[in-house]
Amino acid sequence: MMDDDKIRLLLVDDLPENLAALEALIGRDDLELHKADSGTQALELLLTNDFALAILDVQMPGMDGFELAEFMRGTERTKHIPIVFVSACGQELNYAFKGYETGAVDFLHKPLDVHAVRSKVNVFVDLYRQKRTLSRQLRALQEAQLEQEMLMAELQKTQAELQLAIRNRDDFLSAAAHELKTPLNVLKLHAQMRERHLKHGDLSAFSGDKFAKMVARESRLVETLVRQIDDMLDISRIRTGKLYLRPSEFDLGEVVEDIVGQFAEQLAATGNELQLHIARGIVGRWDQFRLEQVLANLITNALRYAPGKPLRVDVTPQPDGARIAVRDQGPGIPAEHQQRIFQQFEQANAGVSGLGLGLYISKQIVEAHGGQIHVQSTPGQGATFYVELPLDCPDGDGWEAGGGAAGEGGRGKGEG
Repeated sequence: MMDDDKIRLLLVDDLPENLAALEALIGRDDLELHKADSGTQALELLLTNDFALAILDVQMPGMDGFELAEFMRGTERTKHIPIVFVSACGQELNYAFKGYETGAVDFLHKPLDVHAVRSKVNVFVDLYRQKRTLSRQLRALQEAQLEQEMLMAELQKTQAELQLAIRNRDDFLSAAAHELKTPLNVLKLHAQMRERHLKHGDLSAFSGDKFAKMVARESRLVETLVRQIDDMLDISRIRTGKLYLRPSEFDLGEVVEDIVGQFAEQLAATGNELQLHIARGIVGRWDQFRLEQVLANLITNALRYAPGKPLRVDVTPQPDGARIAVRDQGPGIPAEHQQRIFQQFEQANAGVSGLGLGLYISKQIVEAHGGQIHVQSTPGQGATFYVELPLDCPDGDGWEAGGGAAGEGGRGKGEG
């Protein structure tokens, strides 16, 4: 039996032979007997140990048994310890009354009756053991209840997150259906018009500038559909940690210049003057396709929200990497929305199309490179988006999305 499982009894008597006799009488393996030859020594033991029973001699020099009992009853730590007095004064009523007044639960009279002493000790030991068992069971029950409450709170949190995820999914599907349907309807209308022209033998719609404009218009619609589908696929890959980086070494300025050049026709169509400032010789290891995706999104946003106004793109070296800056002169973004626009489903306003995923996906891509993307803007003075990259991105494993919670508002309060 471990010492912690043993039950402690306190024996107090000023005569060593009485203590020895009492110890021989009630000692056994499951009990731990502590002996004191004075009230003072007994108090020291009481302050450092928990006892199931105290057997006190009544007549002791200095602090007698009654005084010790009164002190025990007046102290929070010891007031619940059962006290049995041992007296050599026979069964005098005065002693009995005083003993019970000071908190005794029983009396033993000298000469001690072996069976009576052992029986009384067994009763108090069993009571203490039951009390300790109940106390442990109560603690276990309280711990189980606390754990249950924690699990319930976690379940409620999970349910709330699940409900939010379902709402976000529904919002996303609704927005995706709407945004995909718009260019599809236009393409369908164009196809119906061509079919009607062909049915009536009218080939004038397929000649010269009309045909060229039709092809250009439909190409832009197809590009819009492809971009929106790519965004949805990227969201799925990000959530499952399967959006991979495939880094290679290249000159960042050359790639940025090439991407900007691909927007030449759109820049001309929207009337945006391009200012390009590129530092040469910034060579590093990045995923070229993904960085092109980020830059294309930033330029598309600038054309969408600041048509006809100057657009500036800078590529500059940094002490430990490189920076791309895209500055427009659009309506700008209030400070309170400059973090929110990098969350999922952020949108411009009711009059601007898009799924609100571009900046969110861009943020995941940049952070996967070990970099950062942020915006500086003052309402009415345009916005500048900064992409800061280390020269060597991490190895191309999939990663988990690090953006904010989905589905809060639209880009009417910011850009996205």
